This record gives sequence, C-alpha cells and structure tokens, in this order.
Amino acid sequence: MKGRYVITSESVGRGHPDKVCDQISDAVLDAVLREDPKGRVACETFISAGLVIVGGEITTKTYIDVHRIVRNLLIDIGYTNHKYGFDAYTCAILNAINSQSPDIAQGVDAGGAGDQGIMIGYACDETPELMPLPIILAHRLVQRVEEVRKKNILDYLGPDCKSQVTVEYQDDKPIRVDTVVLACQHTEKILDKTGKRITQEAKDQIIKEVAKPIVGSLIDKNTKFYVNETGKFVVGGPQSDTGVTGRKIVVDTYGGLVSHGGGAFSGKDPTKVDRSAAYMARYVAKNIVAAKLAKKCWIQFGYAIGKAEPVSVVVDTYGTGKVSDQELTDLVLKNFDLTPKGIIETLKLHTPIYQKTAAYGHFGRDEFAWEKTDKAATLAAGAKQGPNGNSSSSAKSKARVKVAA
Repeated sequence: MKGRYVITSESVGRGHPDKVCDQISDAVLDAVLREDPKGRVACETFISAGLVIVGGEITTKTYIDVHRIVRNLLIDIGYTNHKYGFDAYTCAILNAINSQSPDIAQGVDAGGAGDQGIMIGYACDETPELMPLPIILAHRLVQRVEEVRKKNILDYLGPDCKSQVTVEYQDDKPIRVDTVVLACQHTEKILDKTGKRITQEAKDQIIKEVAKPIVGSLIDKNTKFYVNETGKFVVGGPQSDTGVTGRKIVVDTYGGLVSHGGGAFSGKDPTKVDRSAAYMARYVAKNIVAAKLAKKCWIQFGYAIGKAEPVSVVVDTYGTGKVSDQELTDLVLKNFDLTPKGIIETLKLHTPIYQKTAAYGHFGRDEFAWEKTDKAATLAAGAKQGPNGNSSSSAKSKARVKVAA
C-alpha cells in the first residue's frame, strides 16, 4: 500500500487460557509421537475454573499419561499458586479421548490428505524473519513478560498476559511503533489505595522492563503505551476466562495481515493438512522471498480429503514479483512435493516438536524446519531459466492460479 497507514497485531502469553489449551493438546501429540511416530492425533482441550477436559480422537500403539502431561505443563507455565486462581496440583482433569474414525483412516492410510480445506502461507521482507513486524513485536512482548516474571525482575506478575502492537508504515515500510497495549496478570501487591487500579509506578515499571526493551528503537515521543487499562488484572487465567484449543489462529499465524485458512493447528498430527500444509505454504513463501523473487508472497493450497495432490495452488506476490505469479506457481509445483507424505518427509513432521509451536507463534522461529530457506537458491536459478528451462521473462502472464487435474 502507498502512503501512511497503520497495522495492528496481538499475541497472548503461555498462561492465557486458550494458549494453555493449545499447549496441552500439542503436549499430548508430542507424547504420542515420541513412542509412535505414525500415531493419529486430533486432541482438543477445554479449560475453566478448576477444570481441564482433554478430548478428541487418538489412535496409537503407545500409552500416554494425560493427567501427568497436563499437570507438568501447568506447573511449567506457572499455575502453581492459588493466588493466580488456578492450581496445577489440585485442578480436576477429565480424560475424554476416543479413537479415530476408520472412515477417515482408510483414506489417510493410502497417502491422502486427512481433511479437505484451504491453507495459507505468507512471507515478506520487512523483518529478518521474513514476517510482518507487528506480529513479531507482539510475540516478543509476551515472551518478555514471561522472562521478567520467571527471573523475578517484576515479582508481582502472573502467568496470563496479552500484548498488542500498532505499527505505522510509509509506502509499505514500517517506520515507527504507534501504540503498545499490555494486559498483565498481577498480584494485589501493586494496587493503589482504592484497590481498583494498579499504581502509576507499576505501569512505569512494566513499560520500562517489558515494552521498551522490545520496541525501544521504534518508539518516539508520540508512541502511546496502555497498561492494564481496565485498572487491574488480578483475576486472570482459567478462573476468569474459559479456554479452548484452536481459538488463537491469527495469533498463531501472521497477525491478521493476511487471510487465514480453514483450520487451527494445535493437537493435530501432520496427516491433517490444515496444519502440515500451512507449514509447507509458509516454507514455500519464505523461500520465494528469500530468493528475492518477491518482496511479499501469499500462497494458498487447497486439498480434498483422501486425495494426495492439492486440488489448487495459488501464488500472489502483490505485484512485487520479479517474475510473474504464474511462473512462480510453476516453480513451486516443480520444486516442492505438496502431497501429505511429501510434506511430512520434507519438514520432518513425525517428530515431537509441536508443544514448542503452541506459544509465541508457529512462524518466524528458526528452530522449525519450515523456516529454512534451503530452496531459495534453486528457486532463484529456476526463475532465471524459466520453469521449462527457457529464458524467463517476468513479463506478461498475469495468471495466478494452477488447478490440479
């Protein structure tokens, strides 16, 4: 976009009820994959005051101790004291897991996709991670909240928190942070005499220790900071808000800058293409941008349940491509195996990596295979030659859609 405009993204900390559920579902998935890499998992979690329900469908040869997994995770997150309204040691845990439908399994066993749906990938060149700046900053803020809490830099913080960042752009380039919003659970220690608000001193401490170390180089005299604007945030976590797996899909992806596919990620094994193909779409988009074939790249895959090849592949570079979007689509189809089996093998998705993805975003983190740019040189060379080995003209084709036979 041209001119000045702002974009806002949010993130939530590990102690947010929805994120607690995502982490539990993915911890269950990891426990299965450690012993049974071909286990099938579709695990959902519900959490409320004093109660965790773990359900869904799992088919595996191994045994998993759901109660132990849940309690250990809650302890690690920080729900270890009744003052936070939820206690890992005393909460009730209900295991409501069933086996997967054989009607789905017969298609997946033959190599087909585990579900129908659309999956989105995106990359842009505005950060070293090739991610939109607002969501990167939002994630780093809630990570910083956890850091200052666990290091006792601010000993009054609780596990639940949210962040929001508004970035101002000029002609597609981020130039400053306009607004930072933080909601941080805390003890009564920092309440003022009315008991209804935290002190200004506490707000200033949170801005100093959390916000400024993350956004400092992008703030100016007009940057606005809002901390616990309702007044206080003593009652938080599952005591104040019900959590469910899969409700933070925009936090998990690109912060609302682009569209989202039809499915959430956490608790799903990699035969579920609404997860694995979204990872593949990010991998492809990031390699296109890393190859400097475009400044921005949006990709959509479409799959049919039980069918291996995608039914459609779409590439859109928003007019920033050095070759046409149709040529990039052809390069994608030539250089990436987009079948469920191919995706799993390429990204090594049968390994227990998933709990780590369930907080602070699934993208923009080098620890995951879909963030590698090992295909960039191949794509750059292919674009110079053209998808059929001919000299490429970035010219004329405006087609952006490749429809599978």
